[in-house]
Amino acid sequence: MRQNKLPPGWNEEQVQRVLAHYESQTDEEAVAEDEAAYEDSGDTFMKIPYKLVPIVRDLIAQTSSAERMKKLDV
Repeated sequence: MRQNKLPPGWNEEQVQRVLAHYESQTDEEAVAEDEAAYEDSGDTFMKIPYKLVPIVRDLIAQTSSAERMKKLDV
């Protein structure tokens, strides 16, 4: 059997707490949590073809870098 790798800084107890949280949610609570994630985030979610993902990531990185430079007045 293969050992699962945990994200950096996580341990088995944290994983079990997250699992317990989601397993104990009602359908209504889960929907409310999902909807809350989209409210007032300032982000847009869109479906793009898988092959375009690397290009979109590069564009986001370039935009983020340019915005950071503007804030630093560089």
